[in-house]
Amino acid sequence: MLTVDTHQHFWNLSEVAYSWLVPEYGPIYRTFTPSELAPQLAAAGVDKTVIVQSANSYADTDSMLAIAEAHDWVAAVVGWVPIHDPAEAARKLEDYAANPYFVGIRHLIHDEPNPDWVLQKQVIEGLQLLAERDLAFDVVAVFPNHLKHVPTLAEKVPALKMVIDHLAKPPLGEQDRATWREQLAAAAESPNVYAKVSGLNTVTPDFENWTADDIKPLIDFALETFGADRLMFGSDWPVAVLAGDYAKVWAETNKCLAQLSAEERAAILGGTANAFYQLGL
Repeated sequence: MLTVDTHQHFWNLSEVAYSWLVPEYGPIYRTFTPSELAPQLAAAGVDKTVIVQSANSYADTDSMLAIAEAHDWVAAVVGWVPIHDPAEAARKLEDYAANPYFVGIRHLIHDEPNPDWVLQKQVIEGLQLLAERDLAFDVVAVFPNHLKHVPTLAEKVPALKMVIDHLAKPPLGEQDRATWREQLAAAAESPNVYAKVSGLNTVTPDFENWTADDIKPLIDFALETFGADRLMFGSDWPVAVLAGDYAKVWAETNKCLAQLSAEERAAILGGTANAFYQLGL
C-alpha cells in the first residue's frame, strides 16, 4: 500500500523568515531539516511526503523545491504565489508550474487581519489562475473565520481543486463544534473540495495525554461527510511536536482507521493524495 504524508513542513530560521514563528512556540522555534524527518518516516513506513508552505514568500517555496530535488521521498511541494496580485501570480506561476514538484499553493489566510480576505475580487482572480493550470489550493480554513467561505470559493471558482487543512481545526466546545460540523458538511457538498486528516493532536484538550479516542469523533465525521476518497493523512510535522511526535500521530491516526475497509484505509493513507495532487505514484 502506498503511504503519503500530505502535510509536513521544514523551516530554516537562518535562511527564511517566518513571521508567525516566535520564541513562545517553544519546542518548534528552531530549524527543522529533512535529516531529522527521514528516520521518522522510515520507522512509520511512510513512503512519500508533500511539503507544505510555511511562509508567504518565494524564499520558502524555493527552499522546499530544492529539498524536493534532493530527497527522493519527497513527492511534491505546495508552495506560494501572491494570489491577491493576479498579474504577479501569473508571472510567477509560469516559473513554478514548470517544476514537476510544484503541485499547488497555500496562503496563510488566518494571519490576514481581514477574515474575509479570501473573498476579495483579486484573490478570486488569483484562484482562477490555479484552476486554469490544474493546480491545487490548500485552504487554511481555521474555524470560525474561514471554513464558512469554502462553499463560496467552490461556487466562484468551480474548477478549483481545494483541500481543507487540518479539518479546519475543530473547536473544543460542543456548541462551536456543532457549528463546525455544519460548516464542514457544507464544504463537503462541493465535489472538488477535499480535507486533510492532520493537525488534530493540537486541537485536543490535553497535549501530553491525548489518544485516538480524542480525535476519532472528528475523523468519523469527516468520513461521513467526505468519504475516504476525499480524505488524506497528514502529520503536520513539526507542528505535531507541540503535542507528541511523528510516531504518535501516525499510530493514533491508524487506530482511528482500523475499522475501515482495506480500500478506505489505502485511500486516506495514500491513494487520495496520489489522485488529488497528481503525484503519479
